[in-house]
Order: sequence, then structure tokens, then C-alpha cells
Amino acid sequence: MITVIAGGTGSVKLVRGLYTITRDLTVICNVADNMWFYGLYICPDVDTMIYGLAGLLDLRRGWGIKKDSFGFLERVEQLGEPAWFKLGDRDLATHLIRTNLLKNGKNLTEVTDWMRKKYSIHAKIVPATDSPVETKIITDGGEMHIQEYWVREKAKRAVSGIKYSGIECARVNPHAIQALKRSEQIIIAPANPITSIGPTLAMKSFRKNLSSEKTKIIAVSPVIGSNAVSGPAVKYMKALNLKISPLGVAEYYSEFITKFVISKSDRNLTKPISKLGIKVYETDIIMKTREDEERLASYILKKAQSV
Repeated sequence: MITVIAGGTGSVKLVRGLYTITRDLTVICNVADNMWFYGLYICPDVDTMIYGLAGLLDLRRGWGIKKDSFGFLERVEQLGEPAWFKLGDRDLATHLIRTNLLKNGKNLTEVTDWMRKKYSIHAKIVPATDSPVETKIITDGGEMHIQEYWVREKAKRAVSGIKYSGIECARVNPHAIQALKRSEQIIIAPANPITSIGPTLAMKSFRKNLSSEKTKIIAVSPVIGSNAVSGPAVKYMKALNLKISPLGVAEYYSEFITKFVISKSDRNLTKPISKLGIKVYETDIIMKTREDEERLASYILKKAQSV
């Protein structure tokens, strides 16, 4: 069994690649991007994983359902309400049904499992917690939800800090802990380390259990050189005074990992990362095609099994 600790758009490519190799796969998904909008509970990373594994994901955007329409959103805008969060008409059904199920007593884990079965997804998709947790970005314009910063503000404001609201009271999903213990390999996906992986790691019980499985864990760098493969990871890492490089990511994960995959172009960092007690592997980590996804997934599984 393979377990992946994941976010959304930065993780789904690798997860898709792994899914072509094995169906005995569990994805522990970030929930700190979740938010209430128009009275609906939105789970961006969970939905990206569901749509990605169901073959429904809009590959051009990296989120939402392919060939979706936006009539609902156009009408919202005509009525003078905020329309910055792009909810497609077919995507809207997911949020409506989820919200109704939650209001009728189901928890997020139960709703997510129901949805992945509806889409005939064999892999397990497990929210990191059923507790409400939200990533808040501290900016020069004040504190805002990560979706407000990333989507509405287009990540243009300066960032001075990040916090995970509600993390102190969050109860780790017991299914996530079970997956860690049962897994032969655990992979930390090439996602934003601060806002996609960080909230899950910030739960003390998860952190403790992950550390105890350290010998099974391999991570993939989301950074090449001094640039993120995608998204605003660099801004967030700067705000936390981390080195903007694969070395900085390795240091951030050093409590949990024994193996780390980096780009061949960063081979000059292999030695300093190795000094952290981490075995380093160099390969092409860019995934532009489905063939790239399968290639990298196969490479990671092979290296994860090596001594």
C-alpha cells in the first residue's frame, strides 16, 4: 500500500501517475484551503483529487471540471455579488451535495468517501482532519484566507506570515493515521510545503505518527533552483525565513524523511542535503504529460523501495 500526503494542483499529477501503477493507494488530502462561500462548503484540494482521478479535471486550468459552464457565476455577478471564486455549474453540484450531507450529520471523511465511490475511484481519498482548519495569509493588506489571497488578490500582495487557524483544536483523521501505519511507502507530493503540506504536518498527532514512520518516507521537491514548479511557494517560504531551494524544502521536511527526489539541475545540492541524513535522488521532476506522470511515479516507487 502507498500513501501520499498531498495538496491539490501541485499533487494531483503525481497521484494520477501512481494510480496507473497501483490501486492500493491512499491520498491524505489538505483541508486548510477549505472555505464557506455562497453558503456552500468548498474543498478545493479534495475536489481536485477527486476530479483528477475520475478523469474529469480541467487540465488547462488545473482545477474544476473540464468543459464546465459558468452561467451561475455570470448571474451572481449581474446581481452585484462577488464572483472572484470561479465555481462552474457542474462543479456547483459537488458543493451543494457536500453541504447538504454535512448539514445532515455526515462528516467530511464520510462525504468524501461517498463521492469517490460515486466516481468509481478505487484509491482512498482521506481528508487530513474533519475539523475546521483554514490557512490564513498575513499580508500588507491584512489577514486573509488563502483563497482570497491566491484567487482574488492573485498573490500580488507582500506576505509577512502564515498561520493555520483552528489547528490547535483539530483532531487528526484516524483513517490517515491508519494509512501511515499500514503503508509500505509514504510519499510527500511535490506540493507547496507551507500551505498544501504544512497544515497537515502542523497537527501534533499527525507529526508524531509521521516521524515514527520516517524510514518509509520519500518526498519530491516542489522547487527547482530558486523557483517553485508552480504556485506562490517562494513567497510563503520567504515569509517563514526558509531557504528558497530544494535544500530549504529538505530542511523543512528533515524531521520526517529519509529520501528526497530533486531535479537533475540541482545536483549541486545533493551533498548539503545528504548532510541532513537524507538520501538524495536526481531526475527530471517536471510533469507536462501523462507519460511524465507515470515515469516519475515509477521512478519514485523504485527509489522508495531501495535500501
